[in-house]
Amino acid sequence: MQINLTELFTRDGKELDVTAEVEMTRFHTAEGDYELADQTPAKLHLTNAGNRTIELEGGIELALIIPCSRCLEPVKVPFSLDLARTLDMKLSERERAEALEEQPYLQGYTLDVDQLVCDELLVNLPMKVLCKEDCKGICNRCGANLNTAPCDCDRTSLDPRMSVIQDIFNQFKEV
Repeated sequence: MQINLTELFTRDGKELDVTAEVEMTRFHTAEGDYELADQTPAKLHLTNAGNRTIELEGGIELALIIPCSRCLEPVKVPFSLDLARTLDMKLSERERAEALEEQPYLQGYTLDVDQLVCDELLVNLPMKVLCKEDCKGICNRCGANLNTAPCDCDRTSLDPRMSVIQDIFNQFKEV
């Protein structure tokens, strides 16, 4: 959803409350795309702080479907995001980039709520998602989910430094 901020500049101290629907259905990251399972509308409170500066406060609750880091089963991960930003409308896009304060959610006098939520999600994504604390993962030989049933694969890991000796044994093995 796009919010036009021009009406806030009519006078200092003017406030605007917005309930914005997030229009995205998938969240894209470098690791992959995650589906949005649940979401509530973003509630934003915008205040003209004077000197062409807008204070943004608000929040949103949503959930993403992220695969478990061990077994790859889908896990519903809830997020409660608090949004707090100071939007300095005096700076141009180039000046923001030079000051390392890029705001891709702000284009001219338009606030892109979806991009604002995406930026906040990127910061709050967990490093590792587990379906349960004692997840056994998948077999590295056959790919079976070890949480549902054990597999019959030989999972003894040999020291890679001993692989030359293992090759010698395999060559002279009688059939």
